[in-house]
Amino acid sequence: MTLTLELIERFTAIVGEKYALRDKQDVEPYLVEPRDKFGGKTSLVLRPAQVEEVSAILKLATETGTAIIPQGGNTGLVGGQVPDESGNQIILSLSRLNAIRSIDTSGNLAIIEAGVVLQKLQEAAEQAGRLFPLSLGSEGSCQIGGNLSSNAGGTAVLAYGNTRELCLGVEVVLPTGEILNDLRTVKKDNTGYDLKDLFIGAEGTLGVITAAVMKLFPLPKGKGVAYAGLASPGDALKLLSLAQTHAGSSLTGFELMPRIGVEFSVAHTDGVRDPLQQPHNWYVLIDISSSRSVEDARETIETILTEAFEAGLVEDATIAESTAQEKSFWHMREAMSDAQKPEGGSIKHDISVPVARIPDFIAEADAAVLDLIPGARIVSFGHMGDGNLHYNISQPVGADKQAFLDRWVEVNKRVHDIVRAYGGSISAEHGIGQLKRKELAETKSPVALDLMRRIKKSFDPAGIMNPGKVI
Repeated sequence: MTLTLELIERFTAIVGEKYALRDKQDVEPYLVEPRDKFGGKTSLVLRPAQVEEVSAILKLATETGTAIIPQGGNTGLVGGQVPDESGNQIILSLSRLNAIRSIDTSGNLAIIEAGVVLQKLQEAAEQAGRLFPLSLGSEGSCQIGGNLSSNAGGTAVLAYGNTRELCLGVEVVLPTGEILNDLRTVKKDNTGYDLKDLFIGAEGTLGVITAAVMKLFPLPKGKGVAYAGLASPGDALKLLSLAQTHAGSSLTGFELMPRIGVEFSVAHTDGVRDPLQQPHNWYVLIDISSSRSVEDARETIETILTEAFEAGLVEDATIAESTAQEKSFWHMREAMSDAQKPEGGSIKHDISVPVARIPDFIAEADAAVLDLIPGARIVSFGHMGDGNLHYNISQPVGADKQAFLDRWVEVNKRVHDIVRAYGGSISAEHGIGQLKRKELAETKSPVALDLMRRIKKSFDPAGIMNPGKVI
């Protein structure tokens, strides 16, 4: 469907001129995603503030066959939030649906709208004496609607699960304009299909999430964060088992980092330094959250490290002595993605494999990548506790950036073939979007793909919802 001036005016009338963006400078920020890998064109960005406006927009879109691209904070890394080059797709920004409708400290839940920024929810929960545990590097700008639509992961999945596991219910506008109010506030409800799970992780291809009920947790009474140097991922795996034995559910983070990643963070991030005196091949960041006290968290982490030293698993370690130091340890880890940019081209992978197979995967994938591109600098880091690695590859020193990036598909295939052989996933937490759409077809079984297509057709027969994404 061509987005004519007459059609633009009809959509504009729903939200008003002020919230229908058409000027190039106003529209531009919505067209470029963080990695600059995908971009598109649009003649219109709509910014509704009420679920009824979203309903009217989708109803008109279905009637006229106009494609709608839902967008939250525009922090997605697979191109799921940007339009194509036709200029005929409308971006639907949820940023004005940003109310925290209620926080219930007895039921430990919050009812919030899709445009609420993750950090705002974290802060509101803390003010109420509660914790919202989802934590991402982009939490200052990503929005809950986008987190749900991509089933975001982050650093706390080990203890609290993905976004899907933090959600009790959703409010969704269907392509027809119908509003599904499934904002359930009970944990036990076996009344038929759990419809929310169809929309969580669907990347806006089935409908638009406008609000959600999210789980909250008691605030920890004590934190302990340690940074340790090790010889190998195998030692890190043994340390993880040791930490789980002593900390149990209090183990809220276990991050694996290679020496080269630490070097990149130190070199390219203000205020970041290596807390240890000597370099080590690998590092782990251990996060303990105690429901009892600071002393309990400290004692737990000291016990873990003492046994790890005695077993020869850890070469050196330090425990944060203040909140500021805890944040600085985490800052090094969270800066690792951006710190690769000054080093030139980087070929990315967001993968997961069974936790027990991580050392074997790293060894096999490293050998395969270096066989393809001698001199490639492999920055394999991430959430070892839940099996999710950001297996990124920076270009060889002095290599031509574009020539290196031109091998993206070739390298992805080699790495993802290994992931599949280990029974893992080619998209652990970032989603499919445009980036991995073709690979999804090679990864899922024919039956699974057919079911996905049938679900899509059933919900969105006009094909207006985020076309060209996922399937």
